[in-house]
Amino acid sequence: MKSDLVEKASDIVPDPLVLVNLVSQRVRQLNSGRSPLIPTRPSMGVADIALTEIIEGKIKLIEKSAP
Repeated sequence: MKSDLVEKASDIVPDPLVLVNLVSQRVRQLNSGRSPLIPTRPSMGVADIALTEIIEGKIKLIEKSAP
């Protein structure tokens, strides 16, 4: 995981715990066979793909309201 990607993604999702959960969930999806939403390079890991998707606005956090 590249630190510059983490910094850029932190600007979009400022809460570190939420960012970690968002990246973790997307990594699980990618590992289970989901297709990346961005063009990838062979040198990119799944965490880098997830972070880049967040940076490029392909993945957004939707907050649920409390019941």
